[in-house]
Amino acid sequence: MTETGTMPNLTTFLTFYAAVLAIQLTPGPDMILVIGRGIGQGRRIALLSAVGMTLLAGIVQLSMLVLGIASLLAASPLAFEILRWAGAAYLIWLGLKLLVESGRRADRAGPAVLVSMSDGAALREGAINNLTNPKSLVFLFAFLPQFVDPANGWPVAVQLLLLGAVAKLTNFVILTTVALGAGTFGGWLARRPGLIAWQKRFAGIVMIGLGLRLAIGGDARPVR
Repeated sequence: MTETGTMPNLTTFLTFYAAVLAIQLTPGPDMILVIGRGIGQGRRIALLSAVGMTLLAGIVQLSMLVLGIASLLAASPLAFEILRWAGAAYLIWLGLKLLVESGRRADRAGPAVLVSMSDGAALREGAINNLTNPKSLVFLFAFLPQFVDPANGWPVAVQLLLLGAVAKLTNFVILTTVALGAGTFGGWLARRPGLIAWQKRFAGIVMIGLGLRLAIGGDARPVR
């Protein structure tokens, strides 16, 4: 056991952080949804969706991690499969919803009106999108423990909590940046209703594809 009780050392932390950035900068279900919300509903809704995906979902996930529930899910193939299918169904539902919305636009002659959504709905959908992605739990109980050292003087639960918090805060910064950019771009698109309809179709098809990939192959980009 080390005398200083530091966790983790700088080299280990930089390795961890580089891996986190590589994972979270890769577009996945969360990032796709934030982009779609920014373009379709505006900057505020996109930002609230990002908050739901990172901060709200993070509170639940980190609590599960510290309490050991994530480890129980890892040991239960049935629980993992249920979560995987729930995540796939949710993504496909969101994709179909976007496709239906894209076909309802009748105001082709004038400026487009952004589809309204309540703040609570944006937070809720963002959190559900992340919580039903089984790769988020894989990240927590398979990736984070690799950077925990039980012999360094810090409780394992504290180490997991701190590393998880760093990962979630990093994801928050990335997704809010994406939300701001998508929201700004959405303002330009709002004056071009035809382009918005095609964007919704594209985002809907991508989400359905991600859902089918998750359902059939059990693979989707983790933790976005």
